[in-house]
Amino acid sequence: MPRSTWDELPATVRAAIERKAGLVARAEIPSAGRNSDFSATLHLHSGGVVFCKGIADAEGKRGAVHRHEADINPWLPSALAPRLRWRIEADGWLLLGFDRVTGAHADLTPGSPDLPVVADAMAALGRDLADCPAPAPRLADQWARLAPWRRLAKNPPPGMSVPEQLIAWEARAVEAADGHDLVHTDLHSLNILVAGRQATIIDWAWSRTGSAAVDVAFLIARLIAAGHTPPAAEDWAEALPVWQRTPPAARTALAVEIWGIWQYQAAQQHRDLWRILVPAARAWATHRLGDNTGVEHQFDDVLASGHERGGPDR
Repeated sequence: MPRSTWDELPATVRAAIERKAGLVARAEIPSAGRNSDFSATLHLHSGGVVFCKGIADAEGKRGAVHRHEADINPWLPSALAPRLRWRIEADGWLLLGFDRVTGAHADLTPGSPDLPVVADAMAALGRDLADCPAPAPRLADQWARLAPWRRLAKNPPPGMSVPEQLIAWEARAVEAADGHDLVHTDLHSLNILVAGRQATIIDWAWSRTGSAAVDVAFLIARLIAAGHTPPAAEDWAEALPVWQRTPPAARTALAVEIWGIWQYQAAQQHRDLWRILVPAARAWATHRLGDNTGVEHQFDDVLASGHERGGPDR
């Protein structure tokens, strides 16, 4: 998605931002990110810095996503997520201003020094966002509606058949995902910034109310995609209290559901990253299932099209 530069924004929008933030000396556009029509680190004449992102259709679906990110921000621990400074609407645009976060995208490959830093952040999120009353939709409801394995079974791509076993585990995953924690649901290296011994989690637009084990499960799949074996990725997660409390059957259900979600998205979208993510999720799920599904290599032809939801705006 093409993004506007600072100079391309309507003059009314630039003026509204500067009334909140101060006069802008220059705008630094990030290299990654597709979810916003505008995103930039704004360097101010006062010497201050703010990260700003926004959407041109404030009343549309993507506007609703940005509103949600703003609404849940007060519930996020300031040590782990950037604080929202302001939100404005001008000329049909919705814009959010956040504290600027510095750091490199997390390296999730085997042996990376970022792995214990990310684990510490995940443990803190599981603690600080437990039983969080933030106004977020229930993840279990979303997963029940999505039902990726059931959809794939009903309308399979060429060469694919879905065993009933996966559909049965999918029903259990809805239960495993339910809870009262605030869950990010889109954790990957681009949404985790590491500076020294501190990790910051950004882009909470897809957060939901559910079980904190869901975020751990998604990161396990991402670790496998980054080169870890399924047992090694699970060993990393064993240090996290929320994962220690997650029963084996719930872990398996989450693994199967993540595979199903990514497999379904790969069948719907034409993006390359699914060629990495889907095999990783499949490897984890078949590892947990003892490879009893009979589908170890059945889905390879689907991976000619694939990618992920988006990416960070920073």
